[in-house]
Amino acid sequence: MAAPPPRPIFRAVASSTRPFYQLLKSIGFTNKIHVEITENGLRFAADHARVMQGVAHWGKELFTSYTTNLPQPGDENDEETPTPNFQISLPALLETLQIFGATDAAARQSKADVDPYRSNLRNYRPDVFSHHILGISGTCSLSYAREGEPFSIVLEENGVKTTCNLTTYVAEAPEEIPFDIEDLSFKIITPARVLLDALGEIAPAQPEKLTITASKREPYLRLSTAGALGSSSVDFAKGRDLLETFSVRDTWRQTFKFDIVKSATEAMRIASKVSLRGDRQGVLSMQFMVEVEGAGLSFLDFRFVPYAEHVDGEAEEGEEEDEEDEGEDEGEGETLRDESEEL
Repeated sequence: MAAPPPRPIFRAVASSTRPFYQLLKSIGFTNKIHVEITENGLRFAADHARVMQGVAHWGKELFTSYTTNLPQPGDENDEETPTPNFQISLPALLETLQIFGATDAAARQSKADVDPYRSNLRNYRPDVFSHHILGISGTCSLSYAREGEPFSIVLEENGVKTTCNLTTYVAEAPEEIPFDIEDLSFKIITPARVLLDALGEIAPAQPEKLTITASKREPYLRLSTAGALGSSSVDFAKGRDLLETFSVRDTWRQTFKFDIVKSATEAMRIASKVSLRGDRQGVLSMQFMVEVEGAGLSFLDFRFVPYAEHVDGEAEEGEEEDEEDEGEDEGEGETLRDESEEL
């Protein structure tokens, strides 16, 4: 009697691919992404020239079933067993996820293309022919048999079954951009749509650089830009409607390439809140909280390295001399989770 086939490293089933597609599209600034399989879900990491990194999480709560067969650690003297990881083509994965409910995806995209700086909530409302309203059901099965095997996605909808086997590559994860959460200069939580609208106001000037300033005094938070068509700035008033949490330790001012920050607009569009944090090294962290219907919360994490300017032959991190203001740090409102792990 033939032996049963070995259990796959990972297998999961979901009833919708929409949250997966939205989360992955938010880090769609690279061609290949690093995938890590854990007991709690899938972790996708993207990197752009070591100046921007983004991480999306598919938590196990997004699936109707989620099973893993991960390597077990040896005795106590052994080093920690690495989790299965590989690289995969992001465009190919996104295209595959769009097959499931392609009609709804096309409708959402056509509305989103009208104004890319408008939030996803305001861009799209399901119509009477959407799959959600019609009650069309389907399943999406994902599996990874073993190291070196394809990442398999099986889509079943209305009696039609589509199997996609995506080639996996040897993982070449770059070093993570260091971010010291124990030495923050500021932390601000604001509705994500507010940040999206602010970028939408300054984008028509086609700026090259974006300077972010956080201060204990007015302007408490300022986004300023400069480009060939001129300069502009957006100031945020200190109030519960705009700055739900406001804590500034030192005046923090850093300059970034506008285009890399703009790459996070898709995350701003689908998220409800964003936590802006800056450490003393000048690294900017944006953590987005995304509410997934029926599955709780998901998070998108971005890190940005400040613009490097050469002055008198020396490279500076795009920062000006910090001016420390006297007074106590102020904080109010609810907070997003603090990620102790780095991207």
